[in-house]
Amino acid sequence: MMIAMPRPLATLDLDLVRTFVTIARLGRFSRAAARLGRQQSTISLQITRLEAALDVRLLERSPQSLRLTDAGERFLLHAERLLAANDAAVAELREPVMAGTVRLGTPEDFATSRLPEVLSRFTHAYPAVALEVTCDLTLTLLEGFDAGRFDLVLAKREPGTQSARRGVRVWRETLVWVGEAAEAPIGLVVSPEPCVYRKRAIDALERAGVPWRIVYTCGALSGALAAVKAGLGVAVLPRDMVPPGVSVCRDDRMPALKDTEIALIDNGALSAPARRLKEHIVRALGRPTA
Repeated sequence: MMIAMPRPLATLDLDLVRTFVTIARLGRFSRAAARLGRQQSTISLQITRLEAALDVRLLERSPQSLRLTDAGERFLLHAERLLAANDAAVAELREPVMAGTVRLGTPEDFATSRLPEVLSRFTHAYPAVALEVTCDLTLTLLEGFDAGRFDLVLAKREPGTQSARRGVRVWRETLVWVGEAAEAPIGLVVSPEPCVYRKRAIDALERAGVPWRIVYTCGALSGALAAVKAGLGVAVLPRDMVPPGVSVCRDDRMPALKDTEIALIDNGALSAPARRLKEHIVRALGRPTA
């Protein structure tokens, strides 16, 4: 009588795993290909190889959408742990004595959405490096940077302007109106001056000839979102950062908003830990572009 032998477990290729995690985070093959510096056809082939090794379908693809299957959702948790362990092991062996303090400034909305996962992976890879993270408005952060209070600053900037020559672009944001627009004048929920989104909102309404007034000013993102949820007015947020319970405004009166960027700025004389954090952020968030 023949006894069926159990199928041996697959040994995963971490390069394929990294491709899968990148696609899951970015939501598109094209974005993942750009992030990883590869052709889209190569990315697609890597996912096919990974699914064959696991003998499960991880992604459901169509011309209009991309989503994780139930198996893909389960595997994503394991995949992120595998990559974190790999990166920590490599970092420890390459630079076992990396230690020090890095002072990072970042806009609050970016710090609450994209950044925690990135910084978590860094601190696991370099546990002896202490991060001092400060959240504030972009222009306030830049003032602090110029005064020497930060090693690195993530700053919002206008694409294609003189200020865009400063720093390395690591993220591009599509801005949207959120909340419900009441009868004119439009009520705005904004941060105190100086604020890039506040200026963007007012400039867009002025150009469109839409009457407006400021109804709520709050420096904390949580406070601004609470005002929007309460129906006090509309605010400007990056599309990818609109939280549950807050809807994108579909009112035809609201003018379109131009994209903005997040740039990483350094002081040009970085310590080894600060330089490693800069490289980590650029690698994790996007390909370096001027």
